[in-house]
Amino acid sequence: MISIMKDKSLKIEALRKRLDQVEAELADTLQRMPAHGIKTSFMAGLLDLEDERDRLMGEIKALTSGSP
Repeated sequence: MISIMKDKSLKIEALRKRLDQVEAELADTLQRMPAHGIKTSFMAGLLDLEDERDRLMGEIKALTSGSP
């Protein structure tokens, strides 16, 4: 039981660390975004980061919602 809780805790920690990285990348990308003439590849990268952020947040929520 303790091993399972430790594994869960480590997974949550890793997910939060990756979430911090993704949010930093998102902030950097938004700063570099031009006011006009946004290229499709730039927008696709931004959307991919947002999707990953949302996925990570969902995983963290799912893992923490069952915690006592």
